Amino acid sequence: MLQKNEQYSPLSPELTAKEVRSFIEENFLFRGNCESIRDDESLIAAGLIDSTGVLELVAFLEEQFGIEVADADIMPENLDSIRAITSYIASHKPR
Repeated sequence: MLQKNEQYSPLSPELTAKEVRSFIEENFLFRGNCESIRDDESLIAAGLIDSTGVLELVAFLEEQFGIEVADADIMPENLDSIRAITSYIASHKPR
């Protein structure tokens, strides 16, 4: 992860997914290895993230990737899987 005061520069989708996966592993994973989570697996259905966790995820995305997540964008289509999150990040320019 980026250190404080480091600026984000766009990463490849693979590196972005790795950053997101690392955050999920460190903050939400209580069932073993994060590598066992498929990129398209629902984080909510898997029991990894609840509504409070989504807010933590949003704060991470805004801080780590320098994007602003609009309230209207906080929906499963954007934030319910590593693939959806990676695509969302790629479609938003840093602030």
